[in-house]
Amino acid sequence: TIHVVRVSRNLPTEFSESGFAFVVERLELAVDSGGSGRFRGGLGYEKHIRMLRDAHFMSIADRSILSCWGVAGGRAGRPFSLTIDPGGPRERDVDALADAEPVAAGEVIRIRTTGGGGWGDPLDRPVDEVLRDLRWGKVSMAGARADYGVVVTGDADDPVLDEPATAALRDELRSARSGDAPFFDRGPGYARLSGGAQAADVDYLSVR
Repeated sequence: TIHVVRVSRNLPTEFSESGFAFVVERLELAVDSGGSGRFRGGLGYEKHIRMLRDAHFMSIADRSILSCWGVAGGRAGRPFSLTIDPGGPRERDVDALADAEPVAAGEVIRIRTTGGGGWGDPLDRPVDEVLRDLRWGKVSMAGARADYGVVVTGDADDPVLDEPATAALRDELRSARSGDAPFFDRGPGYARLSGGAQAADVDYLSVR
C-alpha cells in the first residue's frame, strides 16, 4: 500500500514507481479548478496513475462534495474528483471515500484535487491577468469566456484579445444577473447536503 497524496506532500515519482506497480503519467495543475473572481482561487492538481497490474484503490479524500467557498462575488472552487479509466470503455467516477475499488492493469486513475475559492467579481478581473492565466495554463479559453467574459482568438499559448467582443460580453453577463450575488458561493454540493435550500448567507466580516 502506498499513499499517493500523503497529505499533499510531493512524493517523488521515482520513489513511488520503483517499488509499486504503477506509472505516474501526468502531474500538473488542474485547469479551471480555482474559483473565478477578481482574485482567482488557487488551483488543485491533476494526477494520472496507470496501473501495471490488477489492483485495488483506496481513497480517503475530503472536499469531494463541498467546495472551497467563493467570497464577495467570487465563485466556489471545483471540488475533488476521482475517475478511473477516463476516456476508456470502463470510465467511471469513484466516490472520494472509496475502499478496495478494483482497478485493472492498464487502467488510469485520474485524481483532481480541490481548487480554492475566488474573491470578488470575476468580471472585475483585469483582462491582462486573465490572458496571463491562459498563457500559464491556469484557465482554459472556454473558462476565460464563461467565467470572466474575456473573448480571445488564437490559442491559449498566444491568446489575442478581442476587445469589442469582450466589452460586449461583460456587459451582457452583468445585465443578465438577477440581484446581488450572495456574499458566499458555497458551490452546488452545499445545496445537496442541505436538502436543496441554502441557508441564509452571513457576512462573517461584520460578526464579532
